[in-house]
Amino acid sequence: MHFHHHGYVSGDPRVQPAAGTGIDRPDELPDRMDVLIVGTGPAGMLTAAQLSRFPGVNTRIIERRPGRLEIGQADGIQARSVETFQAFGFAERITAEAYAITEMAFWKPDPADQSKIVRTARTIDDPAGISEFPHLIVNQARVLDYFAEFMANSPTRMKPDYGYEFKDLTDTGAGEYPIEVTLVRTAGDEAGSERVVRAKYVVGSDGARSKVRSAIGCTLDGDQANHAWGVMDVLAESDFPDIRLKCAIQSGGGGSILLIPREGGHLFRMYVDLGEVPAGDHGAVRKTTIEQMIAKANEIVHPYTVDVRDVAWHSVYEVGHRLTDRFDDVVAEERGTRTPRVFITGDACHTHSAKAGQGMNVSMQDGFNLGWKLGHVLEGRGPASLLSTYSEERQVVAQNLIDFDKQWSTLMAKRPEEFEDPSELEDFYVRTAEFPAGFMTEYAPSLLVAAPAHQDLATGFPIGKRFKSAPVVRLCDSNPKQLGHLAEADGRWRIYVFADGAEAGAPSATAEFANWLTTAAESPLAATPAGADDDAWFDVKVVYQQAHADIDINAVPAAFRPKVGPFSLTHLEKIFGVQEGDDIFDARGISRDGAVVVVRPDHYVANVLPLTATDELADFFAPLLAV
Repeated sequence: MHFHHHGYVSGDPRVQPAAGTGIDRPDELPDRMDVLIVGTGPAGMLTAAQLSRFPGVNTRIIERRPGRLEIGQADGIQARSVETFQAFGFAERITAEAYAITEMAFWKPDPADQSKIVRTARTIDDPAGISEFPHLIVNQARVLDYFAEFMANSPTRMKPDYGYEFKDLTDTGAGEYPIEVTLVRTAGDEAGSERVVRAKYVVGSDGARSKVRSAIGCTLDGDQANHAWGVMDVLAESDFPDIRLKCAIQSGGGGSILLIPREGGHLFRMYVDLGEVPAGDHGAVRKTTIEQMIAKANEIVHPYTVDVRDVAWHSVYEVGHRLTDRFDDVVAEERGTRTPRVFITGDACHTHSAKAGQGMNVSMQDGFNLGWKLGHVLEGRGPASLLSTYSEERQVVAQNLIDFDKQWSTLMAKRPEEFEDPSELEDFYVRTAEFPAGFMTEYAPSLLVAAPAHQDLATGFPIGKRFKSAPVVRLCDSNPKQLGHLAEADGRWRIYVFADGAEAGAPSATAEFANWLTTAAESPLAATPAGADDDAWFDVKVVYQQAHADIDINAVPAAFRPKVGPFSLTHLEKIFGVQEGDDIFDARGISRDGAVVVVRPDHYVANVLPLTATDELADFFAPLLAV
């Protein structure tokens, strides 16, 4: 954690000094704002948390509830989300309180007695080591709490405005704040009264029944629900031996359970198969009682029993896979003629089953994708055209999720005798592990993602995919670090310079590239505002091929030792050597001739270039910095 550069900090360093809109922030919702976010679910809160790091942007987030969420429906936290939590500074704390999934057990009918179940397989949750972060289970409400804390500690001092419900909006096309939004008070002395506010941009994170989605003429299209599941979070006494292990359970009598242990050591969740939904059901299956769910669960786990002592939450849902054709207010015939003003995220634009554990995770990545783009546009860092890439990138991701979830939910609903291969379910779980973990997202070439012309220089950092961390050793203090963990959710681009084999201070391609970064008019660093820290917009780090003890820190170019803070202090924590026995150049297939890896503020690799390709780097950033 980097602090003290503005003066001695005696308190919690996570609480940053108030700045910009955080100074004298009004408690009441103002009449005008830059961004209005509707809904405090995972997508909305992450969008708000990212924007809270942009002091010049006036962002407000409203919620129809009178206060914080107490019991959330979502609970699965995939490794990509934990990586994201690391960027927001709370991965370690939420991991400590969560349940970590390391294995999954598969139970099927006993061949000797079909009325009983037996364990047939146990699989490692991450057999390929796709992330150093774990797969967690923790209440959605706690995730939102951590984002709320991050927002409150950020320079903008952001907090949700509870007790407001979105009613409608109109794009007036007039003035600086063209979006006119009608809100209804849902709490307090003014409950039931309406209020009109204006915004430059609106983000609808208001769930599957999104009114923002309706206001911009979007509809959810796709498969109708044809299978029902009862879900319950319970405290129970049970002799089922894997009650604290994630399990897929299939019974001989038909029906299945997905068992998910919850945080805290006792609570667990069961998704209980309620069977096909007949035509003309008209929602009758949703009236299934908790007693009926418990009875069905005991039938499935026979000869074991589940004696439920307390029910924290339960519901019935029908599996449906639906998606909107766009995630913003620009209809097809308007594409290319204007940039969007209204966006939808999360369940407002994609719905699917809960059993793949993707709803909250993909929704948060929607928010991460959109948040920094809004920040860049509103603070004048980049052009409004950045905002058109949100729908282009995330709609494809959502479609891929729905395609995957159809396969997984179909397999989960199969009867044991319907499988051609008895191990088909567990094989699918292992074979597709990278997708539910959140690492299959690969953005196509666009304004923000270069074509892979030089991918061979860093094969382990595929362009368009998330930057996969690897160990290095920091030069100034000899501390081993995970390189990717140092990228905060601060809205900055990352430029990772992987040096050629020359020593620091010797004539080399690395030294020439560093000199270009700090002196050339066409360098992206030249766009940094006068008076700002050298690294205010771009976080430039260098990794040398030598061990840290063999690098002369005073010989390292100035590009990797920026001046920061009012005292113009040299920031020494951006220089690294390789870790003995785990060389990042070998681990990530980086050329020994060196390479430049450009990473977006949401941690996706945007470009890979040779150290000599300064013209290409300048050309890549030119349209991203033009306003």
